[in-house]
Amino acid sequence: MSPEVEARTLLNAVQVRDGNFDDMMANPRILVIDDERPIRRLLRTMLEGPGYEVREESAGLTGLWEIPVWRPDVIVLDLGLPDISGVEFLRRLREWNQTPVLVLSVIGDDETKAAALDTGADDYLTKPFSPLELLARIRVLERRAQPREQPRVVQFGTVEIDFAARAVTRAGKYVHLTAKEYALVRVLALNAGKIITHSQILREVWGPTSESQSQYLRVYMARLRQKLEDVPTQPKYLLNELGIGYRLAIEP
Repeated sequence: MSPEVEARTLLNAVQVRDGNFDDMMANPRILVIDDERPIRRLLRTMLEGPGYEVREESAGLTGLWEIPVWRPDVIVLDLGLPDISGVEFLRRLREWNQTPVLVLSVIGDDETKAAALDTGADDYLTKPFSPLELLARIRVLERRAQPREQPRVVQFGTVEIDFAARAVTRAGKYVHLTAKEYALVRVLALNAGKIITHSQILREVWGPTSESQSQYLRVYMARLRQKLEDVPTQPKYLLNELGIGYRLAIEP
């Protein structure tokens, strides 16, 4: 297979996996991970009423896969999962992601609470629970997770990335980016001037088990250069640090 055919085949494959940036919702997102369907349905009813967007997972491993794809604002986690324990879920999650986690469990002893909080949970609520208290605790986690000292806008050349609007423009014109393309340029822009390793980018954009999938990264960087660089084959801003990673160069 020629390099051109191989590249087109890979590009088609990742486009199937990738969602559109235009489809991303503005409402806060809550990922519920609980193996009991009645609890998931109850939480969905409680959360969708005030305007949250909710997704459900019944197992820990599928929940871990969902996080880098959907990028929730808060995770509501049961400890008694069918595949891995809630504590193991937290341990794996905190290796690469800091999304706030509210543990919701029937287990209320101090030892279990301490283990969950020590492993990375941000709050702990026992079942049965008050809907008002659940919503209040989620609001607290949302406020706590608000980024500090994050720039609202990053500019390079004629490109402007507006993080608040989740919009990218070039010479004043809107640039359509898929969700993965936006996530990639966002990671580089928030670390402008710094070299971000291949594994760091892959963990952040594609998830904790994707560190070996460097071919995706090459394809997406090529796509970003086509959309954001004046001469894609001679990039001025989206730079490759050979054998290490990538860097967004910002002019003084």
